[in-house]
Amino acid sequence: MARENMIVVGMADLNVTKSPGILTTLGLGSCVGIALYDAQAKVAGLAHIMLPDSKAIHNNQNQAKFADTALIVLITKMERLGAKKRNIRAKIAGGAQMFAFNATNENLRVGDRNVEATKKVLQLQGISLVASETGDSFGRTVELYAEDGKFLIKAIGQGIRTL
Repeated sequence: MARENMIVVGMADLNVTKSPGILTTLGLGSCVGIALYDAQAKVAGLAHIMLPDSKAIHNNQNQAKFADTALIVLITKMERLGAKKRNIRAKIAGGAQMFAFNATNENLRVGDRNVEATKKVLQLQGISLVASETGDSFGRTVELYAEDGKFLIKAIGQGIRTL
């Protein structure tokens, strides 16, 4: 697939594309990459969320930053490109514990909390989570292909995997 079809999604950002577009986001540490895909419409959406819950933060204008709001925006944008919510499936990656802190302290479990919040919001929206690679202690870069829904995960020292 041609690199000119690649759209970079930044941290606390999201975007959508139709085939033959490719969405990518770099540096998923404790952040979670939420990949949504409608195989019939060949519409893909990718969000790079940083935090689980917009209600816990006072300055929360950036909806792409939070699991609870990013998913709603992403679904709406995909529907504008022809996706049907009932056809959308999800894959997620990230949510790593990047630092060797005491993992029992709730405030330091950002990766775990991001993954839990993402799964909860997907369930509330009625979207099936069909694959995930989360946790561990390494960062990830992901690519989502609108042509076939392939979700490529790259991590230094871990190789390349496809979900």
